[in-house]
Amino acid sequence: MASRIEHSSEFPYPFEQVLAAFTSESAIRQRLADIGGKDAELLAHEKSDGTVSYRMRQGIPGEKLPSVVRKVHHGDLHVEREQEWRLSGETASGTATASVTGVPGSIAARSELTSHGDGTVLRISGEVKVSIPLVGGKIERTIAEQVGTLLARESEHVSETLDG
Repeated sequence: MASRIEHSSEFPYPFEQVLAAFTSESAIRQRLADIGGKDAELLAHEKSDGTVSYRMRQGIPGEKLPSVVRKVHHGDLHVEREQEWRLSGETASGTATASVTGVPGSIAARSELTSHGDGTVLRISGEVKVSIPLVGGKIERTIAEQVGTLLARESEHVSETLDG
């Protein structure tokens, strides 16, 4: 059974500013430098008419992993994440997938960034699936919790950046 990921944030800034803070190459590089963890790197970034996509790697040192994860994965953990945004007026909808080194499973999410009054709202929902007998559910819940924490921290970083 998969573990759910749910996150939402509101920003008191216009859609275009928030979109740029989440998707521009320079903003992503800065966010990774500030909160990306060990070996964080932007691996690809493409912008075309109506879409923005990027792939990044983020790391967690082995000693900071929860004990349930350390039981099945030794050493540092790296997450490779791919995000694609499709732009339509003052809405951007996207999909994200991620894989975790040494953990058989996946993370998939849908994102929506929309103009709301004078501000912008971000909503993300997804799930984590881990295919390890007996402990898979515990690992799923741990990863889902960590992803939720990361999404909240990324939203805080975007707010701090926009606050200037």
